Formats: sequence, structure tokens, C-alpha cells
Amino acid sequence: MTKRSTFAALLAAVAISAGCPSQKQQLAVRQEGAVQTALQRGRFDLNCPAATATVLSRDYIQPAVQGPWVNGVQRVEYTVGVEGCNQRTTYVVMCQIGTDTCFAANPDSRFRRE
Repeated sequence: MTKRSTFAALLAAVAISAGCPSQKQQLAVRQEGAVQTALQRGRFDLNCPAATATVLSRDYIQPAVQGPWVNGVQRVEYTVGVEGCNQRTTYVVMCQIGTDTCFAANPDSRFRRE
């Protein structure tokens, strides 16, 4: 009976893990959307329709709260450089797992000196 319950638990663990994409897969799947989000904002901010984007870094952000009854928000984060028309800037793009939306923030915009 013990072998049978161990086998059932192992089978359940394999089935659960097979259904969940890995962190690397999530980063790969969401990267194009993140780049397009940064590029759209960059083209507007730089007033340069010909601007191009490059992924500088990417990371999978673990939820701050995890537990058996509470799960936090899972996100992927990309740092994307946008350049064109003799200008360039950097955006941090956050995408929440389970949605199709991403948000591009320019970390330098708060401290812009004029």
C-alpha cells in the first residue's frame, strides 16, 4: 500500500509540474509583448517613429507572499533600451503572469532635471 500511495503522489507531482510553464518559458513567451510595449512608449517619448528596442535584461519576479492559502502576483520584468533619432532611453517593463498586458516605466522620468 505504501508503494501505491508513493507512486500516486509522484504521478500527481509530475502532472502538476507538467502543466506549469517554467520561469524561462514565461520570460521567453512574454518578451515580445514587453519589447513592443517599451517600443511604443519610446517612440512617443522620443518623438521618433523609427526607434528600435533592445532587451538589456530580464528577470522573473517571485511573489512577496506565498503560502497554502495566499498567493502573490507573479511578474516578469524586462529592462529595454530604446534608441532612435540620436536619442536613447531605458524602460523597465513589468508584465503580470496570467494577463496580456505590460506596463513600461521610465525610471529616469521622476528625476529629470530641466
